[in-house]
Amino acid sequence: MGRKLKLKAADGFELGAYRADPAGTPRGRVVVIQEIFGVNNHIRSVCDRLAQAGYVALAPQVFDRVERDFECGYSDAEVAHARTFIPKLDWAKVMEDTDAAIDALKREGSVAVIGFCLGGSVSYLAATKVGGLAGAVCYYGGQIIQHIDKKPRCPVQMHFGANDTHIPMSDIEIMRQKQPQADIYVYQHAGHGFHCDERGSYDQPSSRIAWERTLGFLSRGFDSTAEEMDEPLKRAPSGQIAKQSAAGRAKKAARANSKPKSKKKSRAKTKKKAVKKAAKKSKKKAKKKAAKKSKKAAKKKKSKKRR
Repeated sequence: MGRKLKLKAADGFELGAYRADPAGTPRGRVVVIQEIFGVNNHIRSVCDRLAQAGYVALAPQVFDRVERDFECGYSDAEVAHARTFIPKLDWAKVMEDTDAAIDALKREGSVAVIGFCLGGSVSYLAATKVGGLAGAVCYYGGQIIQHIDKKPRCPVQMHFGANDTHIPMSDIEIMRQKQPQADIYVYQHAGHGFHCDERGSYDQPSSRIAWERTLGFLSRGFDSTAEEMDEPLKRAPSGQIAKQSAAGRAKKAARANSKPKSKKKSRAKTKKKAVKKAAKKSKKKAKKKAAKKSKKAAKKKKSKKRR
């Protein structure tokens, strides 16, 4: 179902990724962030399951800057080796590579993020940094507590196991207090990594419920995003909008055409008024001058008679 491809980060770094596409029209697009075990069989399986549910899924290989194409299983030796990558990680670059996957899918439409373990923390950070996401799902992210004061910019859903030895319940309570709007679920019989069916900590009942909640959350998130995008179109039927748009354009054009004429007419009227006023003034002045001259002539005539 899936295929491997390359992504390019903002700094030009090229990283690998796994992509799975649904059979029909996508319901949405989801970036899947790995655990410390790379984009392995489990993460590819998550992508395939999302594709079966109708979503495009893209998993970037965020360890490629440390070791290209790294992936492993869950034996004690493999887990110990995978943990050696943690201190070598540049979190800023991990986020940059996550952004590369988000940007790649955003060209096609709205995007959500889901992550597991390390990826759960990355998913939360993406929710606080990236605008326009449909939602972020975080499975047992141990580093979330360090960033819990940062407010998410999209809806967030979290899943934790009550028996997780890496994430104490006290941390989860703080998360609930500081981000009360987030959907936070705790599974009483589950430990760390309970969603992975290749690990000894896999808990099938908890995993099933968490996955159902995840799919429901994604569906609501993408529906809300679609509604926001469609909101301007809901105010009037499409035919009416087309008529209004055409009428608006015609009215605007008419205004644009009438403005120069109006200004020209106004200037001509003002000029005519000024000429009329000047003529009236000149006539009045000439009349006054003639009267004065006539008066002066009469006075002179009268003076001659007296002599």
